[in-house]
Amino acid sequence: MLMVLNEYWQPFIFWDGTEYSGLAVTLWVLTLSLLFGFVLALPLSILRVSKKRWISGPVWVFTYVFRGTPLYIQLLLIYSGVISLDFVKQTPSLNDFFMSGYNCVVLAFTLNTLAYTIEIFAGYIKATPHGEIEAAYAYGMSKFTVYRRVVLPSALRRALPAYSNEVILMLHSTSIAFAATVPDILKVARDANSATYQTFISYSIAAVIYMCVAFILVGIFRLIERRALAFLAYEKK
Repeated sequence: MLMVLNEYWQPFIFWDGTEYSGLAVTLWVLTLSLLFGFVLALPLSILRVSKKRWISGPVWVFTYVFRGTPLYIQLLLIYSGVISLDFVKQTPSLNDFFMSGYNCVVLAFTLNTLAYTIEIFAGYIKATPHGEIEAAYAYGMSKFTVYRRVVLPSALRRALPAYSNEVILMLHSTSIAFAATVPDILKVARDANSATYQTFISYSIAAVIYMCVAFILVGIFRLIERRALAFLAYEKK
């Protein structure tokens, strides 16, 4: 068993000189998806809380669709479905983009986490204490400045626990990247299982790697929350 472990655990973690390891691919896809999703969610969450239906409505439809359908189906539609459309085939740039499994995975994961992140941030924007907003206006701040210096910083701090859960869920969701032939951790585990028929060992290694990454991410968010939410301890006193 130790020989099997020594022979097949390395592709999960280490780069062999020709292609990246399953762990590196998983972390790269996760990082890009979360980065794009977070940046796009900031302005869209503000639009989501707008009282004008023609502004908030399209954002609500987007979040409803992507939160109401499985991520696996979204990935299959983007990877296998979009490329079959005539206008995509006839547009070289689009055809090249959707021919790449990496591009399709990052796009699908970005849109999915974007939908959830918008709702998380929008909920905490709505929950911003009204006194903070009134005090900002009393100082003569414009609406843009109020959002930039008061509403968004306060909402993001309070949203940290919920957003950390979204990050962990996205980490687990990356396990379906193999559907687009992306060699993530689970794809490497499936290949190792096919080559060795050591099913328990192959998938156990994958499970341990996911668990370790999740443990590290939780620890990082706990440290950030401890600093960012320290003011709540004083509010309770």
